[in-house]
Amino acid sequence: MDHLPVFLDVKNRKIVVCGEETIAARRVEASLRAGANVHLFAKNPGGEFHKHLTHKSLVHHQREATAKDLDGALIAYGASEDAEENKRLYHLAKAQDILANVADVTEYCDFITPSVIDRNPLVVAISSSGNAPILARILRARIESMLPASYGRLAKFAGGFRDRVMKHIAKPEGRRNFWEQVIDGSVGDLFMAGDEDQAAEKLLIQLDEAANEKEIAKKGAVFLVGAGPGDPDLLTFRALRLMQRADVVVYDRLIGDDIMGFVRRDAERIYVGKMPNQHTMLQEDISQLLVDLAKQGKNVLRLKGGDPFIFGRGGEEMDLLAENNIPFQVVPGITAASGCSTYSGIPLTHRDHAQSCVFVTAHGKDGVLELDWNNLVQPAQTVVVYMGLSSLGILMEQLARHGADPKTPAAVVDKGTRPDQRIVTGTIEDLNEKVQAAGFDGPSMIIIGSVVTLREKLRWFGATDDQEHSFSLTARDDL
Repeated sequence: MDHLPVFLDVKNRKIVVCGEETIAARRVEASLRAGANVHLFAKNPGGEFHKHLTHKSLVHHQREATAKDLDGALIAYGASEDAEENKRLYHLAKAQDILANVADVTEYCDFITPSVIDRNPLVVAISSSGNAPILARILRARIESMLPASYGRLAKFAGGFRDRVMKHIAKPEGRRNFWEQVIDGSVGDLFMAGDEDQAAEKLLIQLDEAANEKEIAKKGAVFLVGAGPGDPDLLTFRALRLMQRADVVVYDRLIGDDIMGFVRRDAERIYVGKMPNQHTMLQEDISQLLVDLAKQGKNVLRLKGGDPFIFGRGGEEMDLLAENNIPFQVVPGITAASGCSTYSGIPLTHRDHAQSCVFVTAHGKDGVLELDWNNLVQPAQTVVVYMGLSSLGILMEQLARHGADPKTPAAVVDKGTRPDQRIVTGTIEDLNEKVQAAGFDGPSMIIIGSVVTLREKLRWFGATDDQEHSFSLTARDDL
């Protein structure tokens, strides 16, 4: 994060704006809406200023600003078409320790002005730290369409009960649970439907119930959530919603920082990553940890790479939760086989190549590799191997020994769906040597079958700079 996001209270504070065109008009408009006293320095302001010039909180000066004009100012905006004038304003502001912002000149900006979605008092601000303001505006437009204007009214409605809720529910965790039930539940539904009176009545009933039960221990729950293979864009809406409800998150090594960034910021985080022969915590201990945390009344997010039920051991964790009568939800995720194959341009099935697909793990119980080799060498079939990087040599050797053609195409996708994804293609007889030379360190997915040959044709499909589908990550040089 290049800048600290801060919402600044500028009510009745002095803000100086210098400029005559569109950018200056936007700075004036935003400052006035936030309650500031604006001093505009513009000799010939354009038509966009028409509705602002008569505002009671705006003073218009038809000249350039001087050092004295900045006395007592909180912010100075340089939005002039004259670069030298902007530079002069910046140095005047810095001499008085005033926050300054010169449009489109990063070196003269103490802060970034974000693209804003205003649902007063609910405000969403988007910034690219000055790198791509057009992208920020595009994102703002997309989010605008997702946030009804009534969300602002809902925020004001909730704010009217804030003091009362704080008085009756002492613990922050209890208040958070209460507001989640209000906003995501029937109270929120009633308000959004236009029945504010009934919504208020229902809220007070729930508050009374919560206050009377404040000494009763809250029973926690566990959310087993599949986070997908790595690209945060592949998270489901349901996963995102539960990630914001968790009191504590228990996560493994396949969960990157970009995905963890979606978890509620004040949630406790417990790392239980496991690598071959190097476990931070044994699986049995992880399962018991989920039970113990839930019994403490916490909402526990068990965040797993891929899908919890495809070699994710989610079933084992669910078994112990059920035995202890712990409520839980399971949210599927895009499994690594699907994500890695798609992002590498290798379809797992194809009418001319494979009519079946088999998923296996090379990491067996107690580390022993026990696979049904005869079933893995069937014709017109794709074999996908999870957790097989460290056993790649043995895998290829055993497949050949059990009748597979050594010339069978095969590929390894390392860090699939992520920005640093790399792919090696070869055959059963030479794949291990190529991967060793590439220095892959995982997580990796192994794909075996003639579908691998389709990558040469499909990996470049639509691979342009502005494409939006998943093949955008495949336009990389193979090793």
